[in-house]
Amino acid sequence: MNSLDLPGRPEDTRVVVAMSGGVDSSVVAGILKHEGYDVVGVTLQLYDHGAATHRAGSCCAGQDIDDARRVSETLGIPHYVLNYEERFRKAVIDPFAESYMSGETPIPCVSCNQTVKFADLLETARELGADALATGHYIRSRANGAHRALYRPVDADRDQSYFLFATTKEQIDYLRFPLGGMSKPEVRAIAERLGLSVANKHDSQDICFVPQGKYSDIIAKLKPTAATPGDIVHIDGRVLGKHEGILRYTIGQRRGIGIASGEPLYVVHLDAEHARVVVGPREALETHKIYLRSINWLGDAPLEDISRDGMEIFAKVRSTRPPRPAMLHNRDGITWVELGDGESGIAPGQACVLYSDDGNEARVFGGGFIERSERGAEAEAMLNRLAAMPGPIAAE
Repeated sequence: MNSLDLPGRPEDTRVVVAMSGGVDSSVVAGILKHEGYDVVGVTLQLYDHGAATHRAGSCCAGQDIDDARRVSETLGIPHYVLNYEERFRKAVIDPFAESYMSGETPIPCVSCNQTVKFADLLETARELGADALATGHYIRSRANGAHRALYRPVDADRDQSYFLFATTKEQIDYLRFPLGGMSKPEVRAIAERLGLSVANKHDSQDICFVPQGKYSDIIAKLKPTAATPGDIVHIDGRVLGKHEGILRYTIGQRRGIGIASGEPLYVVHLDAEHARVVVGPREALETHKIYLRSINWLGDAPLEDISRDGMEIFAKVRSTRPPRPAMLHNRDGITWVELGDGESGIAPGQACVLYSDDGNEARVFGGGFIERSERGAEAEAMLNRLAAMPGPIAAE
């Protein structure tokens, strides 16, 4: 076995490295080249949205492609640029816009990994005769019985497992993540030693294709009818103002709602059917139960074998939060998670990722997208009442 847990000597092992033009994937290519592997760099051109291709923190477009090419020249490895713009638009950007229009808060990075990078690019790597596809993600994998399993990385501040929960067992077997046991400062130090021009380059942002982080501008451009005006309604039924499109709001938002009030108000629900932005007090955001769809289960035993009493697990509903204690339930084809401590600001479309524990050695058990959540009894009753009315209702 070599350092990638593959049979054969490194020089007899071809590895395709997904090179985004950033320091992480560049260091992966450099490490593997230094170890003697037959390394091939591949960069995907995913979008061309003007300003987004030139700002610091973008990836897979414009300057980043040039950076990946220069790194490949420095390392002396072949480098290919594949135009995946059409595929990226259909698989990531269009569903992203549709999801926002329906009142959800989607995570395009998960969709990109799920479709373009770990499906299409993986197939391209196989066509190039590669034994593995390596990426610069901060996550670990190692052998676990007949398959490999995913684990959180050493550097908890760079943990990208939240965005990789939808990776299938078959994909995990083919993928390698050489940076999972390193910290970001260590990676940058290696880039310096290798003389890579990207050693001090800024990290990429989550939503790579959105200029200045204004996703509402992209959606309005792609879907001109998305910005349907409507009412800003208090959870008790009072109309407090008007808005210019629910796509400009997210669950849990407090600032920039556009109304004056004597109490702190938060966006607690986005009603796409009635073009309503529902606001209320912070306690109306408190959530203890979430229902999941599109489950990707990576546990050893089938999801259907979970006890009717549930499975103790740790769940993560935001990429920036640590895993928290929870109970996983699966019954009659319905999967839900009960959050031990509760969370606020949970929105449909977000991911709920499941772990064995909350440590850095935690195994990733997969997860799913949030279909809906249940608030406290009072908040649920109010929201159900609003949903049943074709128009605003008067407060009692």
